[in-house]
Amino acid sequence: MRLTPSLLRRSLLALTAAAALALAGCASNPASDPASAPAPSSTADTASGTCQYPADGQAAKQADAPDAEPTAAGEVSATIKTSAGDLAVTLDADKTPCTTNSFLSLAKQTYFDGTQCHRLTTQGIFVLQCGDPSGTGAGGPGYSFADELSGDETYGAGTLAMANAGPDTNGSQFFIVYADSELPPNYTVFGHLDDASTKIVAGIGAEGTKDGGPDGAPKTPVTLLQVTQD
Repeated sequence: MRLTPSLLRRSLLALTAAAALALAGCASNPASDPASAPAPSSTADTASGTCQYPADGQAAKQADAPDAEPTAAGEVSATIKTSAGDLAVTLDADKTPCTTNSFLSLAKQTYFDGTQCHRLTTQGIFVLQCGDPSGTGAGGPGYSFADELSGDETYGAGTLAMANAGPDTNGSQFFIVYADSELPPNYTVFGHLDDASTKIVAGIGAEGTKDGGPDGAPKTPVTLLQVTQD
């Protein structure tokens, strides 16, 4: 989910309510028509209940891959503590067992602690992107995992979803939607923020980007202090 500013600005000229920007792990392009989105996939082996986390490049920060068998189930409460305030989130471990398993594993390893939310988008789509210790938009945990999609994903305010660089390339980067955004169902939705927390992120969005453009680092830096399971 890494849109270069130049590509983003060119894409914004062509945006309509039905065409938004793709959120990618290493580059950005205009979003494809939802009808042409990749077929839903899942990391969960329905027979064995296991997940796959193959090695994928050099880690931006040392992290071990999660256990193959997720332990969380149902709705899981967590808190993303940030310099802008605490964000209360509910993770859906039943619908996205492998994504939730990875997120909680990285949280326990303090992978997110002290990292910057490196990108804010304020036109076309409305998201704050975090989870890359390198702060470049190109970093990850050194492993990847597949999408967990139904094909019916929507991205309303408060959505917590995974960034990716194409099908089945999830890592550590995620984005928080602070206002309803039109996106193709290509990004695993693994949780939601409560209303108060969504307002905190919307406040970050209202301040805009550091350079005043529609896409870039937040004007007020946002640091992830800690992610905990409640």
